[in-house]
Amino acid sequence: MAHDTQQVPQQVSNQFASDNYAGICPEAWQAMEEANQGFVSSYGDDRWTEQACESIRRLFDADCQVFFVFNGTAANSLALASLCRSYHSVVCHDMAHIETDECGAPEFFSNGTKILHTAGANGKLDLDAVEFAITKRNDIHYPKPRVLSLAQSTELGTVYTPGEIRAACDLAHSHGLRVHMDGARFANAVASLEVTPAEASWKSGVDVLCLGGAKNGMAIGEAVVFFDRVLADEFEYRCKQAGQLASKMRFISAPWIGMLESGAWLRNAECANRHARLLADQLATIPGVRLMYPCQANAVFTEMPEKATTALRAAGWHFYSFIGTEGARFMCSWLTTAQDVASLVAAVRQACAEP
Repeated sequence: MAHDTQQVPQQVSNQFASDNYAGICPEAWQAMEEANQGFVSSYGDDRWTEQACESIRRLFDADCQVFFVFNGTAANSLALASLCRSYHSVVCHDMAHIETDECGAPEFFSNGTKILHTAGANGKLDLDAVEFAITKRNDIHYPKPRVLSLAQSTELGTVYTPGEIRAACDLAHSHGLRVHMDGARFANAVASLEVTPAEASWKSGVDVLCLGGAKNGMAIGEAVVFFDRVLADEFEYRCKQAGQLASKMRFISAPWIGMLESGAWLRNAECANRHARLLADQLATIPGVRLMYPCQANAVFTEMPEKATTALRAAGWHFYSFIGTEGARFMCSWLTTAQDVASLVAAVRQACAEP
């Protein structure tokens, strides 16, 4: 008589797939709980939203204009739309999120603004290539360059220094362009550079920053920070029209208070960066594994044999493939531990050793 066999469920190890996979950190959660009291005015007309705006102004030591939206795609797309008209263009890196991962949203919200992408080593813009893109044509048949967009940290886990930001901003401003910074992982860059947020943004010439929260321990929510208030004119209408004006705004804004006033905003980034460096150092000792880019924030890009990536996935490890079939990206988050790193390193070592 045949007996039913029960399969053992595969262990899913997805903590390195993305920093989006991590949950809400305690400081953000507590701030949301504190905001969940009684009846409060809607659409941002509440004390939590005003306090969050003031916390961000103190963070940057600037009288900036701040808006809260649900996600990074909306933040980037609406910010760029506010800087451009439909016949303008945005210059960015080939690997920039606004080019590769926004499903055309920047073009959509700006009614047709074109993205012009340029090359550059390690995910950073090559300023010679940027200047060529800006100046190669000035006739009416070509979309007029209007914005230079930087990602900080970059899509390849590298970080622009304040000097590099200043050089890019000076170039852009000399040609009449504004500068947008995609700061989905801005906190990781600040932690890596050990500079102030101001030095990594407006003091180096950035005009508008999309400041990331979700990847740093919040549930949802990004802040669009205009260092030049004139550029924010009627931005609230763009948010409303795009479905980004939250009725219960306090639940998006309050976590910023908890994160910034407790210091968790920077601690979380430092934790993610520290474990990424630990992971990079240990993976580099494994025969057959090569680090593809410098580990300067919370991302580790590796090249390893295809048999190894196949074995890792078969064992339940989740991660994204980048730059060809043999590249693997591992992301660390505020929740990553040294034990998590040790487990992944052991799995990679075993996968690479298999015949």
